[in-house]
Amino acid sequence: MAQHDPSHVASSQKALMLEMKSLQEEPVEGFKITLVDEADLYNWEVAIFGPPNTHYEGGYFKARIKFPTDYPYSPPAFRFLTKMWHPNIYENGDVCISILHPPVDDPQSGELPSERWNPTQNVRTILLSVISLLNEPNTFSPANVDASVMYRKWRDSKGKDREYVEIIRKQVMATKAEAERDGVKVPTTLAEYCVRTRAPAPDEGSDLFYDYYYEDDDVEEGDGDCCYDEDDSGNEES
Repeated sequence: MAQHDPSHVASSQKALMLEMKSLQEEPVEGFKITLVDEADLYNWEVAIFGPPNTHYEGGYFKARIKFPTDYPYSPPAFRFLTKMWHPNIYENGDVCISILHPPVDDPQSGELPSERWNPTQNVRTILLSVISLLNEPNTFSPANVDASVMYRKWRDSKGKDREYVEIIRKQVMATKAEAERDGVKVPTTLAEYCVRTRAPAPDEGSDLFYDYYYEDDDVEEGDGDCCYDEDDSGNEES
């Protein structure tokens, strides 16, 4: 079994505690974050709400973020649990995106080191990058070649070839039952999507758990602006 540097573990736990606290108090629009197990800071569950005016509108997509013990010096892994048809998502749900790739010089990848992970990135930037990727796939290095070909047909036909869109809409419809089972109301309008909601106060145990490391000055206040507008490039063609 691999040995973990205790200093890295302590540092990563502090970083993750601060990020979770920040995301509870100032959530990212369109996302809900929880721990898979309250005793494990390194595995997070993410619920992603499909942005209005895009192919994913009304969708409820579940994912997991798994962090390494040397976070934020190494990137986490992001895997969708919900079945996703997308050029940059592997069949097993793993997301292929530059920001989650280690910052090594790899000319064959076509990525610049500056496009890859660095310790200034965080969960917020990951979430926003993933939602951007959903709406603007990278077809130059696809994880799902068939989805990439289908997406390009839709794009090049200016929306006349509907096969790609129809598959996504079927997947969106399939998520509605799970949202109902989880008691989740999925936002369907831009106003609902952009509302920031403060998380409920944690229980006594969680309060002690977070406050051990948390200081108010360590987390910046959000600017309160919505991260998307009605002219998102992922809009469906009429």
